Amino acid sequence: MRRGRRNGRRDYVLSMGIEKPRGRERPAPRVNGLVIVAVTGYPITMLERGISRVFGRVAGVLLASLITAGCMQQQVGQPALWYAANQAVPPTATKVFVCHGFGCVRRTPVTISPRNLRTFKTILARGRASPAAERKAIGEAIAWMEKAVAPTVGSADDVAGLDLRNAGVLGQMDCIDESTNTTSYLLLAEKRGFLTHHTVVRPVARGFFLDGRYPHATAVVNETETGKPYAIDSWPHANGERPDIMPLDEWFAVNPLFG
Repeated sequence: MRRGRRNGRRDYVLSMGIEKPRGRERPAPRVNGLVIVAVTGYPITMLERGISRVFGRVAGVLLASLITAGCMQQQVGQPALWYAANQAVPPTATKVFVCHGFGCVRRTPVTISPRNLRTFKTILARGRASPAAERKAIGEAIAWMEKAVAPTVGSADDVAGLDLRNAGVLGQMDCIDESTNTTSYLLLAEKRGFLTHHTVVRPVARGFFLDGRYPHATAVVNETETGKPYAIDSWPHANGERPDIMPLDEWFAVNPLFG
């Protein structure tokens, strides 16, 4: 292979061959099987830097796309996978295990009394007329359930959104706690036949810093008739307030400062 110097610089172009180093000469750089061999054009340092920059950008875009696609696919999975991944405990027919302290480090069992089950059922029954009506009822039921379990858990003063000073504080919840608890309340409703127009699937996440957003998660239900997923996001609000409810694709598009 010929090497030439122009103004003290080695110049290269792309070739389909494979260069073998000679003596102390370093091997020519390769990109996807292509080998850089000597001709006129660009100094190797500039060329390598340009290739690295282009492929780095492409890789970043692809990685972000893959993560987004992965999050979108999560909603078809079983909630059990989420519980296992976060060391949480799924609900039973009469009991929920409420996560708090951030990251579900605390799990407090709460037995739902027959009276509270009847109230929970009554609230959700208001949404039997349509999927939209049921989503509204779900918001009311989640807000009510948060108040119902608060005396046992100590979560009455759980603040809205993220406050890192509350990490590890009993009764305070991050988005992992909130999405897990909301999923538990919804699974309890589903097991008892309180839901007419929706099924409960595993929570999903967005962010991971790669797209400039703080990592955040939400509970998800699928509309039975259409299969369309909806986010049930209680994290942005204080304890006992209605969660944000929106199509999951809209939730993924939200870009607040945190979450």
